[in-house]
Amino acid sequence: MEYVIAAIVGVLCLAGGIVFGYLIRKGTAEKTIGSAEKEAERIVAEAVKTGEAQCKELIVEAKAEILKSQTEAERENKERRQEILRLENKALAKEETLERKIENFERKDEMLNKKIRENERIQAEIEQLKNAQLAKLEEISGYTCETAKAELVSKIETEAKREAAIKLSQIESELHDTADERAKNIISLAIQRLASDQVSETTVSVVPLPSDEMKGRIIGREGRNIHKIETLTGVDLIIDDTPEAITLSCFDPIRREIARITLERLISDGRIHPSRIEETVEKARREVETTIKQAGEKAAFDIGINGLHPDLVRFLGRLKYRTSYGQNVLTHSVEVAYLAGIMANELGLDSTLARRAGLLHDIGKALTQEVEGSHIQLGVEIARKFKENKDVIHAIEAHHGDVEAQTIIAVLVQAADAISAARPGARREDLDSYIKRLQKLEEISNSFQGVDKSYAIQAGREIRIMVKPEQIGDDQMIVVARDIARKIEQELEYPGQIKVNVIRESRVAEFAK
Repeated sequence: MEYVIAAIVGVLCLAGGIVFGYLIRKGTAEKTIGSAEKEAERIVAEAVKTGEAQCKELIVEAKAEILKSQTEAERENKERRQEILRLENKALAKEETLERKIENFERKDEMLNKKIRENERIQAEIEQLKNAQLAKLEEISGYTCETAKAELVSKIETEAKREAAIKLSQIESELHDTADERAKNIISLAIQRLASDQVSETTVSVVPLPSDEMKGRIIGREGRNIHKIETLTGVDLIIDDTPEAITLSCFDPIRREIARITLERLISDGRIHPSRIEETVEKARREVETTIKQAGEKAAFDIGINGLHPDLVRFLGRLKYRTSYGQNVLTHSVEVAYLAGIMANELGLDSTLARRAGLLHDIGKALTQEVEGSHIQLGVEIARKFKENKDVIHAIEAHHGDVEAQTIIAVLVQAADAISAARPGARREDLDSYIKRLQKLEEISNSFQGVDKSYAIQAGREIRIMVKPEQIGDDQMIVVARDIARKIEQELEYPGQIKVNVIRESRVAEFAK
């Protein structure tokens, strides 16, 4: 019980202590809160005072800034108003100046119109006076205006032609001093550097016989041997006309060569019968084919041409047995190649191409006896077939002037062909065609007005023309010579060149009695 009472008393004491402590702390806290409130009120009061002071300062500063901005704006506005006023004054001054200029222009325009009207009036008066004077002049001179113009134009035209002829003479003289001399030097150099023999061939060959007994053996029993030879070779054998010789006649030189070799082999062997003849003819044909190939290769090698097609070389070799006006075509082609190459070297051109074109320019003649068409057409076809250079094909096509030469190589081949053909003894022309050419040459010259007489001289290399002095003046002779030369070129075919020599002379005869 005592313990219980003691515990209760202890509890009561503890509770009383707690209450007492709570009361003490409450009092202390109330005191602290009271002092804190007072301090807070003080701080707030001080903050309010400080804020009001700063606010007043900011207001003062803002007012000062506003005043400053207003002052600056007023200053800028004043400057702008002054600038605007200055520009307005300047514009007014320009406007006044422009108005004055417009007034001046209007006054000048009015004066100009007056002058134009005055000039028109004066021009009309001048035209009237001119017409009156022209009518008076026509009445005095007896010429109308159109007649006078026609006569004046005629005189001017005549004078212009005379001056043109004089100028043409001067130009030609200058050209002759340079170009003609240069061309002659090149051509003469080419001719001097090339000296080849000219061989005249015909359509017959002669095979000598050792005896008349051999002639009978060739004829054979009932003519079987000679008939066999003629059948196999296509050549006519003429035996009775020439003693101790057999004449072979054929337009085809290759067949004639085969027959010649066959006869020489038979005569040398002595065994002459049909089977032996067949064997010998076949051997001769193979030998001629070999010779043709070798001749083509030799020509290409001598000229220095490489890369020719084998068939083209064979066509080239066939020219060995082809003649033109008595001139061997292969020899002529080699000569043309040399001449064209030399002239190309002198001019600084491709001499190899020029030699190639010169060597092949007559290649079509290898087929003219077998295929229809001119040797130019055939040559162009052959060159195209074997894919020759286009300049070579053009040179073949243009070497006789059938088409106009477009390259210098073609011109050189033309010149070389003419030089080779015109060489003395190079060609043999038919007498009738020769005479006809000379007659045609004189006929062309006599067809021109003012020509009195004309004479073809120097074997047709020169035409000498006498003109009527009362119709052809000295200044017109150049024009006449040029026109005649052009017509000769257009209407006449001839080797080389023809000199047109125009002569004008005046003769006066009087008798003393």
